[in-house]
Amino acid sequence: MFDAIISPLLEQLISMAFQEAGERVRLVTGVEDEVKKLTSNFRAIQAVLADAEQRQMKEETVRFWLQQLKYASYDMEDVLDEWNTARMKLRIEGVDDDDENALVPKKVCSFFPTPCFGFKQVFLRRDIALKIKEINRNLDDISKQKDMFNFHLNVSNRNEKPERLPTTSLIDESEISGRVVEKNMLVNSLVCESSNSEQKGLHIISLVGMGGIGKTTLAQLAYNNDQVKRSFDIRIWVCVSDPFDEIRTARAIIEALENKPCKLVEFQSLLTHIQKIIEGKFFFLVLDDVWSEDHSKWEPFYHCLKNGQHRSKILITTRKETVAHMMESTDIISIKQLAEEECWSLFRRIAFSTRSNEECEKLEEVGRKIVSKCKGLPLAAKTIGSLLRFKKTEEEWQRILYSDLWKVEEINKNLLAPLLLSYNDLPPIIKICFLYCAVFPKDYRIEKYELIRLWMAQGYLTVEKGEEMEVLGEEYFHMLATRSFFQEFEKDDDDNIISCKMHDMIHDFAQFMHKKECFTIEISSCDDPLLDSLEEKTCLHALFIIRDTGLFPISIYRAKRLRSLLIKCEGHDDKSLSPEVISKIFGELTSLRALVFTDYFGSGSIQQIPVEIGNLIHLRYLDLSGQLIEKLPEELCHLYNLQILDISLCKNLKELPQGIGKLINLTQLRNFGTGLMYMPIEITRLTSLRILDKFVMGVSVNGRQACSLESLKHLKLLQKCYIYGLGSVSDVSEGKRLKLHENIKNLRRLGLSFIPMNKQDRRKKEDDEELLETLQPPQNLKIMLISGYRGNADWPTWMLSLTNLRDLRLLDCINCEHLPPLGKLPSLEVVVVWAMPHLKRVGDEFLGTESGHGSSSSSSLSVIAFPKLKWFTIHEMRELEEWVFEITGNVEIMPRLSSLQIYDCPKLKAVPDRILQKTTLENLVIRDCPILKERYNKQTGQEFSTISHIPKINIY
Repeated sequence: MFDAIISPLLEQLISMAFQEAGERVRLVTGVEDEVKKLTSNFRAIQAVLADAEQRQMKEETVRFWLQQLKYASYDMEDVLDEWNTARMKLRIEGVDDDDENALVPKKVCSFFPTPCFGFKQVFLRRDIALKIKEINRNLDDISKQKDMFNFHLNVSNRNEKPERLPTTSLIDESEISGRVVEKNMLVNSLVCESSNSEQKGLHIISLVGMGGIGKTTLAQLAYNNDQVKRSFDIRIWVCVSDPFDEIRTARAIIEALENKPCKLVEFQSLLTHIQKIIEGKFFFLVLDDVWSEDHSKWEPFYHCLKNGQHRSKILITTRKETVAHMMESTDIISIKQLAEEECWSLFRRIAFSTRSNEECEKLEEVGRKIVSKCKGLPLAAKTIGSLLRFKKTEEEWQRILYSDLWKVEEINKNLLAPLLLSYNDLPPIIKICFLYCAVFPKDYRIEKYELIRLWMAQGYLTVEKGEEMEVLGEEYFHMLATRSFFQEFEKDDDDNIISCKMHDMIHDFAQFMHKKECFTIEISSCDDPLLDSLEEKTCLHALFIIRDTGLFPISIYRAKRLRSLLIKCEGHDDKSLSPEVISKIFGELTSLRALVFTDYFGSGSIQQIPVEIGNLIHLRYLDLSGQLIEKLPEELCHLYNLQILDISLCKNLKELPQGIGKLINLTQLRNFGTGLMYMPIEITRLTSLRILDKFVMGVSVNGRQACSLESLKHLKLLQKCYIYGLGSVSDVSEGKRLKLHENIKNLRRLGLSFIPMNKQDRRKKEDDEELLETLQPPQNLKIMLISGYRGNADWPTWMLSLTNLRDLRLLDCINCEHLPPLGKLPSLEVVVVWAMPHLKRVGDEFLGTESGHGSSSSSSLSVIAFPKLKWFTIHEMRELEEWVFEITGNVEIMPRLSSLQIYDCPKLKAVPDRILQKTTLENLVIRDCPILKERYNKQTGQEFSTISHIPKINIY
């Protein structure tokens, strides 16, 4: 892991010194000798890192030495970042290249309202030089200390880029056998009457066992058991964890019951509300991972929950039997270690999943010996199995079996040895990516793409030219997922993972390996929580969860090395993030790489961004989404390293800062849902942009020049862009000059909105047709949305050339009288058609095949219309009367359709039988369609038999 920190730093140090020496305008002078010395020290240390990392688990002094090295490396990284940022500023602001002794730029672009450098620049040069000298002194001491340990020199380079993993399925815990006896006991306890007559109205069952042996998984299996589902009116799942927070737990119960945020803040009000909701209801509540033995915290819940119907059940999962007794459990089910054969079965299913029978037989003996070291613990068997899944030879398995890490006393007693073995096998950079996850609290649902953005901000995703950081981040995530460091995956309709969780013991392990560097702090009182365990030199990443009106902890300002600050406001009408607090964050925590504000209620806590934001020169990721800000200060444009700016859902924000073109490293501008009225011309300088959620065709404000449609051609790397206000484009030939399909070849998602930013700007509808024809996207486009289009003639000729298009949505195309022949698009999986008031009939033209009876029967070739379509939605088609396919012969229609949804089509008479009778159809929704409702009604409809085979039907 440490080599993954030092090697890139060493490369950057050498590169910076080389560039500095080769440029005519020198930013930092007199540091040549210091850089040489730094380089020498880093290389000497790098040569022994592999041995040092192996010994750190056994030797506290080695671990301390490595920590000092890490902090010195982070300090050096900050200084190099300052150095590089200053050089970028000189380049962006402008320097007279004819004067090699120039300190002050003679020419500065007129639209960059920033002060000249002057004495400040001279001070910056001296400051960087002094910092490098100080770090060199520290590193000199660290380098000398290494000789005390007699480290072995590295025999291989561990910093090589991680190999790409073979395609491997993830582990689905629900399919893993075992725990049959305990599962049956638990289900019986839940669905049967308790024998304890003293428990009137409330029965409490506890699953007890040490961490990592399947309590939560077993509880989940019972929670989702069909028999259990049928036995209760309400099911609620709440993760409690340590410490037991009464208000948070009460609020979580209400939110699970009502499926919406709870705005109550007083504990008694919360209990009263719970009591009212569950009154007379037969409920099943799971309190997962209870630690607290304080009966006074549990007693109010006990009396409140007794208000449910007799035989309501509470299931507790805990590591402590004393907790089960404190909560007066009716039944206690102790979860013991797996039997040897069960443990072997679990291990074998994972480790041997891709091997031949011959390989399995060859490895069984050593595999059974490894399983015996897992001591019957499922998490250990699963983790080691996931590790050995990628080990091909018997020698590699033997190496795991005889590893000294099984004997390390400090970790052996806590189940961490198997995790450490798997962790040590990871490439160094993947280790860092995994340890970063320690910043999240237990049972936290980690959003995959948010995690990747945080990795990007920390500089973990280093790519070669032509590669994308997000793609590399997906590979790293998949590597951790396939090795069982993540679990409980949530997936989208395309079976792509969108979120996950970490097992409690995995989380404990990450915290153990990342001691004192990652903090999660919950703030729910009116007092400033003192972060007693926070140390100025060690805290690197922090997540604050602010509830109610808790004060923001001023003690965090001590953490000068802090690189991630994630603030989640879960209180209603929260006042914690006052302008003074925000100014202090921006002014004090100047080493931040990622700063994320998330508001649970979506109402925003921040109204103003202070000028101190310009101090965050290291910042790569800034998330201000959903805030109430009306203006972004020009000082934000000094953040030359910024890669991701998220201002989505900032509804009050009307314009971007004038100097935004200085953010030359910006790759993502997430501005969906903002009130932006135009795009400043300077945005065309952001040539690194991959994502631009909202490109607005509007008129400039306050005399500032606005971007034209043609200006988009400068953003050649765009992969996602939604263009708003096309109805305001006065010169439709701009579309021709843009040459979208030639200039932005990487575009994968495109939105085209023809609604004008100002109704007075609306052109005649014929111009919509001409403009849309000119906006031909590149052929590799995957997702497309067209809204507000007013044409009524043929659809653009290029539409059928989009052979890679997977998702097409046509919204508010108010003059269209027919649908395009989309059945010809071979990759289309999703089609949504919404609000076409002139569309009265859908017929064979939609399929894109020849119409007429028998016209295809003469051909022996089979034609497939919509070969990959899975999801089809028709919404608000109030004049649509007929949906009829008359085509005959060898024509197959929508062979993969799984979901059909029809909303607000009051005149539609029927749906083609060739659609409804498909065996692939799993979900049918018909809403606000009175004729269809009568036709397909289960009790009275004459044609219900045509849809009765569909598993999920909703007609209302």
